[in-house]
Amino acid sequence: MRAGAEGTVHMVTVDDIRRVASRLPRSEEHLIRDRVKFRIGKIVYVAISRDETMMGCGFPKDEREAAIAAEPDKFVMPSVADQRFNWIEVRMAALDLGEMRELILDAWRGVVPKRVAAAYAESAAGDGV
Repeated sequence: MRAGAEGTVHMVTVDDIRRVASRLPRSEEHLIRDRVKFRIGKIVYVAISRDETMMGCGFPKDEREAAIAAEPDKFVMPSVADQRFNWIEVRMAALDLGEMRELILDAWRGVVPKRVAAAYAESAAGDGV
């Protein structure tokens, strides 16, 4: 969350997620079963819950339990069906914009070719991002 101009707290929104994900090379937005999802080809790397309170994203399975144990108010185990994937669920209200961006970029890097991720990192560094 971030503080607004008048000290109000800003919860990460679908529009915030869209701003980050839509700028990534090869990323496409789709509406699948009433859920906004971002994909590279057929691989989903970010998905928003129908009620727009949770963001699921690609995340290493071997780091998932530690993340949940460290911040249980933020991270949640995915559904049983999704536990076989490199995936985690995140409460959007517990995220700040920097964390959201980092999670999305890490998930995206996990599904694009390494050369695409490297080219993006190079261009982002040149832009001062």
